[in-house]
Amino acid sequence: MKDGFLDKLITRLDRFSPSEVQNLVSRLVRDKGFLENVFEALKEGLLILSPEGIITFANQSVLNFFGIEHQKCIGQHINTAIRGFDWNSVARPDSVTNRDLEVFYPEQLTLNFYISPIKSHIVENDEHLGYVMLVRDVTKSKQEAAEFLESEKLNALTLLAAGVAHEIGNPLNSLDIHLQLMQRKLRKLPKGDKNELGALLSTAQGEIKRLDSILKQFLHAVRPTSPVREKRQLHDILKTTLSTLEAELQSRHAQITLDLAGSLPLLDLDADQIQQALYNLIRNAAQALPASGGNLWINTDTSDYEVTLSIRDNGSGISPEHMGSLYEPYKTTKSSGTGLGLIVVRRIIREHGGEIEVQSELDEGTTIKLHFPREERHLRLLPDNQSEIIDLEH
Repeated sequence: MKDGFLDKLITRLDRFSPSEVQNLVSRLVRDKGFLENVFEALKEGLLILSPEGIITFANQSVLNFFGIEHQKCIGQHINTAIRGFDWNSVARPDSVTNRDLEVFYPEQLTLNFYISPIKSHIVENDEHLGYVMLVRDVTKSKQEAAEFLESEKLNALTLLAAGVAHEIGNPLNSLDIHLQLMQRKLRKLPKGDKNELGALLSTAQGEIKRLDSILKQFLHAVRPTSPVREKRQLHDILKTTLSTLEAELQSRHAQITLDLAGSLPLLDLDADQIQQALYNLIRNAAQALPASGGNLWINTDTSDYEVTLSIRDNGSGISPEHMGSLYEPYKTTKSSGTGLGLIVVRRIIREHGGEIEVQSELDEGTTIKLHFPREERHLRLLPDNQSEIIDLEH
């Protein structure tokens, strides 16, 4: 500012003795150290850049966000230090830029940054000194917003399902009753007519049953259900599911490799729901394999906090554009699919307090990992002096 300390110092520098100048320089060094400590304490990332985009200061938070080293970025152009960054598209000397970006290394994050020009007010025409860039991690808030939007979509779908059940279910029941009445009338007809009409009637009844089955599957996909939990062994549910799918897996020439943990803790699970989730995932993985056959790897593991089950295949994989819409209704890569299967699976896993993780590469295969929380939590109590750890398990 016009009356700031530095401005006054510059205008009066020739009036100070060498010792006074030394004291003032020492004060500037202390102030610089104080500001750097403040910047390092920020959880937000901070970059100071020259007008050309050369990095002159970077705090530790921004280094962590982008996975860069301090000594390798100071003095470097931001495009060189941060791969994929386009400085020319965001640097504007007369306005502030606010944008989001995704980072995939060292971890996948959604970051929000704004770049503001730094002006000097010492001279009449504001001199452009450079830019300050502030970076915030908005991954969690973006995920929460996406989950809220998904919840709203699912609620709308549930309301639609209730309407469909009423508008289609009642006519189907009426048709079925009338077909049963027609079937009774057929008994009084001559044999030739009875056989011909009986075949047509049987086809109509079969189609009504098929429509009723589709309607029930649709309702089951979108209608919230509360799991009925009891202590169950995840391995037992997995083996039951594989037994149910054995014939289909053999017909697709799928080779199953199991790598199961030696022992897993009992979990609070609704066995029917978890079996339904595993059935969908394993069947989808088998359907993604080549016609000549392929491999499925299923493994389990446990830690102090969770039990994990992963299903990996070497099938067709999922394209990046489809990865972004995995949990949207009716979005599917199958010609006869509904796109509801993965929505049901995620709802089941989340109702058990867990989470589902999907990784895939096109033409390479897909890995789906299920995370189930353990009931027993490993707790540690730290004393006031922080000098020792008390393990409550022992």
